[in-house]
Amino acid sequence: MSETPGGRRQIDASKRTWLIASSCAGAVGGIAAAVPFVSSLQPSEKARAAGAAVEVDISALTPGEKMTVEWRGKPVWILRRTPEQIAELPKHDAQLADPKSERKPDEQAPAYARNEVRSIKPEYLVVVGICTHLGCSPSDKFTPGAQPSLPEDWPGGFFCPCHGSTFDLAGRVFKNKPAPDNLEVPPHMYLSDARLLIGADKKA
Repeated sequence: MSETPGGRRQIDASKRTWLIASSCAGAVGGIAAAVPFVSSLQPSEKARAAGAAVEVDISALTPGEKMTVEWRGKPVWILRRTPEQIAELPKHDAQLADPKSERKPDEQAPAYARNEVRSIKPEYLVVVGICTHLGCSPSDKFTPGAQPSLPEDWPGGFFCPCHGSTFDLAGRVFKNKPAPDNLEVPPHMYLSDARLLIGADKKA
């Protein structure tokens, strides 16, 4: 290795070039690592749409079937009731805690769902599938009659296994149960016979 001034200048220049290159590589790496982190802080498409209305195709739903969709992070049940199920609804009003949804009416259901069937169209029930007691999700017990944990005259509906609350096929809570209120009916409207919009109605 040369000890001449020119040689020393050459070594210094080489070191300088190496340091600059290393610094640039580190900076690029740091930026590359930061991009995924910054991106992770941006709201996802799902999060941005969490408060938006949800359009649902109900054309394939047959009588007696239920489907579940998500709206604002909550499960929303859409049950297509049979004519027999609809006919049974008025027969057990005396067993219900709030058959006409008069308790907290604005919280329980929009005005167009404060009726015997709690829906716009009698055939379709649209409710939030969360028990009004402690937020559990009830299970389907559509078959009428005596069953474990249910009365002998069970008309069909929903059973919450957490603390035993029961709801009929209009989402109305039975008397003397932990759940204080009926299941919530969310704002909704029909765009057509086959399309349902959950989260908005004609007034929204």
